[in-house]
Amino acid sequence: MQNNNNGYPSGLRAWTTVAILMVAYVLSFIDRQILNLLVEPIRRDLVISDTQMSLLMGLSFALFYTVCGIPLGRLADSRSRRGLIAVGVLFWSAATAACGLAKLYWQFLLCRIGVGVGEAALSPAAYSLIADSFPKERRATAISVYSMGVYLGSGLAFLLGGLVIKFASAQGNLHLPVLGEVRPWQLIFLILGAAGVLFTLLMLAVREPQRRGVGAGVAVPLSEVGRYLRSNRRTVLCHNFGFAGLAFAGYGSAAWIPTFYIRTYGWDAGQVGVVYGSIVAVFGCLGIVFGGRLADWMAKRGRSDANMRVGLFAALGALPLVVLFPLQDDAFWVTVLMAPTVFFLSMPFGVAPAAIQEIMPNAMRGQASAIYLFVITLIGLGLGPTAVALVTDFVFADDRALRWSLLIVTTLAVASSVVLLWAGLAPYRESLKRLRQWGMDARQDDVPGTAQMSS
Repeated sequence: MQNNNNGYPSGLRAWTTVAILMVAYVLSFIDRQILNLLVEPIRRDLVISDTQMSLLMGLSFALFYTVCGIPLGRLADSRSRRGLIAVGVLFWSAATAACGLAKLYWQFLLCRIGVGVGEAALSPAAYSLIADSFPKERRATAISVYSMGVYLGSGLAFLLGGLVIKFASAQGNLHLPVLGEVRPWQLIFLILGAAGVLFTLLMLAVREPQRRGVGAGVAVPLSEVGRYLRSNRRTVLCHNFGFAGLAFAGYGSAAWIPTFYIRTYGWDAGQVGVVYGSIVAVFGCLGIVFGGRLADWMAKRGRSDANMRVGLFAALGALPLVVLFPLQDDAFWVTVLMAPTVFFLSMPFGVAPAAIQEIMPNAMRGQASAIYLFVITLIGLGLGPTAVALVTDFVFADDRALRWSLLIVTTLAVASSVVLLWAGLAPYRESLKRLRQWGMDARQDDVPGTAQMSS
């Protein structure tokens, strides 16, 4: 069923697609972030350091997520996006369940790599599906609603992790048929893996929308994709690395804030899970949807660079907060400051992929999205948690200095984002003009004699 809005899918069908894709994103982020609250039991059982733990939390996942994302993004531009996502969910769910069976550090490391490979299939295909389901003036909001999965998933990961810790203290280890003795932290990976396998049935309700926009239905050689990206290199570099700085601050702080509460203020993991998990779920969702709505509002009033500008506003809002919250001596004030910090750090991550959709031909969107995800995931998730751990382990050599590591790493990252996003505003507007010209040239090439007539 189609609506009357230039042949786009009906509102019900389009928003059903967004809702299902958001559930997939929620599951992916629970699988991705659950480690952040399970630092102490996993460190104890595997006998590893903060730095080794950070590799499980970030780099092992992010490296393969990013490397596999680009070829999978190219598939999303030419194959069934629904099928690609379903296969990816099955793969990462199996790898998540395998994490629950790991007995040694290297086994856990390989399983986390598998999670990263599977999850790489989701977002490039999802962004492309959503972009073809909504007109331009509603696209940032729709992608922001999908991206709420980041914060719902992360919040639920902390809440679930807190419940697991409480359960562990009350029940101890479990004995399961076939698997034998299982630690409580291992049980949650097994449950999450099973939930992901069941979710794939929901993907049957997603229908592929017609590909639309400049370059829709055109098979574009990889060399042409590279040429187009090079012609927009200033925009792509400022966009990708500007938003990557915010991702670096967001992932780096989220990975260690639970441990910061535990080491600095003496909270237990269950308490951190409930409080911090609730803040991430509520204020993360509010921030990302507000960012999308603000961008769409600005775009309707003539701001062609609205998506980039919202990213800049978010970085400016977050900068004083990431300086202040680690300096508080009272956990109450840390928690008060944490709400607006999460809000501002979450604002850009609906508008950032929306910005990519706006400047790329349809046949290049999945690939450009995969490159964007490559940069922000490798820098944000891959390096953010490890940077905090390295400063703690090797600069201060003191677990109790975690607050100073958070302060240094997040402040430098957000400040760099302010500079890059501001510098990217003018190039972004130029890229929008370049896309229109590319579309006119492509149409001329499709009509015999047109190119000669225009010359």
